Amino acid sequence: MVMIKQAEGQKKSWTTRLDAKKKRIESVKGLVEGILIPTEHIVDAMEKLIRPGDRVVMEGNNQKQASFLSEALAQINPKKVHDLHMIMSSISRPEHLDLFEKGIAKKVDFAYAGPQSLRMAQMLEDGKLTMGEIHTYIELYGRLFIDLIPSVALVAADKADRNGNLYTGPNTEETPTLVEAAAFRDGIVIAQVNELLDELPRVDVPGSWIDFIVVADQPYELEPLFTRDPRHITDIQVLQAMTVIRGIYEKHQVQSLNHGIGYNTAAIELLLPTYGESLGLKGKICKHWALNPHPTLIPAIESGWVESVHCFGGEVGMEKYVAARRDVFFTGRDGSLRSNRTLCQMAGQYAVDLFIGSTLQLDHDGNSSTVTRGRLTGYGGAPNMGHNPGGRRHSTPAWLNMMTSEDPLAYGKKLVVQVVETFQAGNKPVFVESLDAIDVKKDSGLAIAPVMIYGDDVTHVVTEEGIAYLYKTDSMEKRREALSAVAGVTSVGLKHDSAKTAELRREGLIALPEDLQIRRTDAKRSLLAAKSVEEIVEWSEGLYEPPSKFKSW
Repeated sequence: MVMIKQAEGQKKSWTTRLDAKKKRIESVKGLVEGILIPTEHIVDAMEKLIRPGDRVVMEGNNQKQASFLSEALAQINPKKVHDLHMIMSSISRPEHLDLFEKGIAKKVDFAYAGPQSLRMAQMLEDGKLTMGEIHTYIELYGRLFIDLIPSVALVAADKADRNGNLYTGPNTEETPTLVEAAAFRDGIVIAQVNELLDELPRVDVPGSWIDFIVVADQPYELEPLFTRDPRHITDIQVLQAMTVIRGIYEKHQVQSLNHGIGYNTAAIELLLPTYGESLGLKGKICKHWALNPHPTLIPAIESGWVESVHCFGGEVGMEKYVAARRDVFFTGRDGSLRSNRTLCQMAGQYAVDLFIGSTLQLDHDGNSSTVTRGRLTGYGGAPNMGHNPGGRRHSTPAWLNMMTSEDPLAYGKKLVVQVVETFQAGNKPVFVESLDAIDVKKDSGLAIAPVMIYGDDVTHVVTEEGIAYLYKTDSMEKRREALSAVAGVTSVGLKHDSAKTAELRREGLIALPEDLQIRRTDAKRSLLAAKSVEEIVEWSEGLYEPPSKFKSW
């Protein structure tokens, strides 16, 4: 083999990214004090550190937002910095989309856009932004290390020291992942902090990963997204919760799980110490959780149901309670929660027996989506946790209970449960013939329809009518019959032949509350372990400090 060496004058450089980073850092020497960017100079510094066409990852999931940095980025001169490719877990704040209106940014890859979903859809239709892809959280994080490597990372932390070490407190969330993707490919990392200290309670991100810190003019925005006031839980949701506990958790011996956001899952949490206790299920189900620190889980924790909780992020007002319950939560030496959105998403994907959530639309095959006409909502983490991961190899009673084959190579399946009322607010049916997501695909020019959870992953559907045990069906026809049987008076439900109900019940493909020894008249709010936020505070011995908007006393 003949080796041809490049001429000395043509020698290839292998440090182009590092060299470019050094130039950027050199360009702000007159503005910064070591690694500290003065608060009032953040816009000037950004205009020098960020270049046109850069990939910029902006921290902002569905709770914690790098709000000071996002507001500053929206103030830069689009003649100096433009055509940015933004990578954001959540498009949650008005300035996130202002970037595109002003021409500062051009393209976006994201996971969730709940609060901005209407505006997002309109801007896409008007051609004011270019869509990359809608991702799940894990998918987006993974691509940061493959083909969406950021040039700049803008993140948020509670505190920093003058060496750049970061303390994130209860809300570590996705910060280490975003920082690592940029820091180890010679990107620029800027962290906004609430406070600069000489000594930190603990180090969550080392200073050697951070290029610049800036003290924000106000604390980063944090949304109490996972707090549900028990006052709003209805009798129907209590009935559904009883049905889930008896017909799924007890039946399949579910020991590890993730609950989605919603009053229906909050009702389950609040029924464990009462209805669950009456069934003698403590110590048998619901022991290990991948979950934000839901206040509605407090009564179950206090009454000994919960052994461990690993969290995606924190929850406003739960800090003192978590610190006082170290045996349950993952905490540091300082007592504060150590959350981690990336690792908890992975745990929710592979390590738990069950995911249970809700949706806005569900078709006759069990496909579901929260994307409806005129709304480009995205997915968040539901598809990560709401599917059967093919790589799982460890067995649990619940996972093995999903086996329906005698094949010697048969294996189990994760339980994926959708809990919905047949009609949502405004008398809109949840069960539909065709998902709006199909029309959104056409209108938005997406390559695939934005389905949140595919029907072939769904094992159970629960409504006020009963449970459809989809994992037991052996044909698409039977699957549709089971779904129709619990779809009420929606167009999907009206296709059901009521004469087949008894047959489906005998075959175990559906179960009505009566089949589970649940009397509908017993499904009352009086069963809830706490009927108000005030009662949750009492359960916590005063450690839970709810945000003012949840106080009614």
